[in-house]
Amino acid sequence: MRILMVGLDNSGKTTIALNINGEDTSVISPTLGFNIKTIKYHKYSLNIWDVGGQKTIRSYWRNYFKQTDGLVWVVDSYDIRRLDDCRAELHNLLKEERLAGALKPTEIAKVFNLEAMDGSRHRQIVGCSAHTGDGLRLAHFSSIS
Repeated sequence: MRILMVGLDNSGKTTIALNINGEDTSVISPTLGFNIKTIKYHKYSLNIWDVGGQKTIRSYWRNYFKQTDGLVWVVDSYDIRRLDDCRAELHNLLKEERLAGALKPTEIAKVFNLEAMDGSRHRQIVGCSAHTGDGLRLAHFSSIS
């Protein structure tokens, strides 16, 4: 499982990842980019992606959303003066389309039980994004009658 851990800079993300893994937390540097820690829990292998939280890096968080199974938002509740900024960043993050967990075309077909329908109608499920335009080229629809 891939877990994405994000939050403002200096909120404790790296400390949490190291602590869970039983590693030394006495000296920690700001994360520029990301760190990956693998944690075994029962039959699961969790890959925790600890992503830097500096203001200049936050716009890149969306690049880590693909194939993410879970999101951990870390808040330093002691840093009261930055709680408004923290809330705003969380709201921006949750608006991201790629974080929504969209189903693949094969999964859509399964949910709608399209295999049980008779074959008298032609159909094609095309994955696309209204937001980015991905998959919206007319060439995708040329085979639909």
